[in-house]
Amino acid sequence: MVADHGSKTEISFAGRFASSAIAACFAEICTIPLDTAKVRLQLQKSAATSDALSAPKYRGLLGTVATIGREEGVTALWKGIVPGLHRQCLLGPPDRVKSFYVGENFVGDVPLSKKILAGLTTGALAITIANPTDLVKVRLQAEGKLPPGGGGALWTGLGPNIARNAIINAAELASYDQVKETILKIPGFKDDIFTHLLSGLGAGFFAVCVGSPVDVVKSRMMGDSSYKSTLDCFIKTLKNEGPLAFYKGFIPNFGRLGSWNVIMFLTLEQVKKLFEKKVHKLIQPCILEELRQ
Repeated sequence: MVADHGSKTEISFAGRFASSAIAACFAEICTIPLDTAKVRLQLQKSAATSDALSAPKYRGLLGTVATIGREEGVTALWKGIVPGLHRQCLLGPPDRVKSFYVGENFVGDVPLSKKILAGLTTGALAITIANPTDLVKVRLQAEGKLPPGGGGALWTGLGPNIARNAIINAAELASYDQVKETILKIPGFKDDIFTHLLSGLGAGFFAVCVGSPVDVVKSRMMGDSSYKSTLDCFIKTLKNEGPLAFYKGFIPNFGRLGSWNVIMFLTLEQVKKLFEKKVHKLIQPCILEELRQ
């Protein structure tokens, strides 16, 4: 005979993976028009470096969205959605990696350093596999066509993409958890949709601030074949356009990542409930007797 000593909720690895994929794909569908605008702005060269001395074609988030919609049709804003969804499905949840760093039996709040390490590891490993889908997505958003060349071309921009994904993944996951934990310590706040919304916005803003330079280099490497290497792209961008070029598209990037994080984490918190199961802690009566003594 056994006794029930409370219960806790648990999600299997398959449940966590499915939850992450569903939430990420839903966020991708909702926000990819902003991502398309971001890519166009990042690839746009300054007037001083372009052949034509006319004003830039794309101006601001709404202006870029409007220009694309007017010239190419509204559906052009969703160019790259199919490889984008494939990419999100390949990324997967960081839970297992986090457990690897802190131990399966760890209890309490995971240290910030471990969250960052788990995010860096997950992001780097996942994008190494998903780089071809990301390249196809960026090329479709930038040019509306697939990348030329053989299979090796699908790993163009792998270096900056690993750096970008590792940094942004770590920033998003670590800052979301950290902001959420901080908010929940404030009297009057609880683990609800409003807290998730604030945490998602905080995660998006911090990720853009930290990851924008590598994101610009990654987009240019994947969308412009004139660069010989990551270093060549970085030097030419800095020399021709100045350091602020690495924050081109900052507002649409935050609009994209901020809204993406809000939608993804809000959806994730709800979808996880579908996969949760209660696990009863069963303790033998003799053990209970020893505990009482």
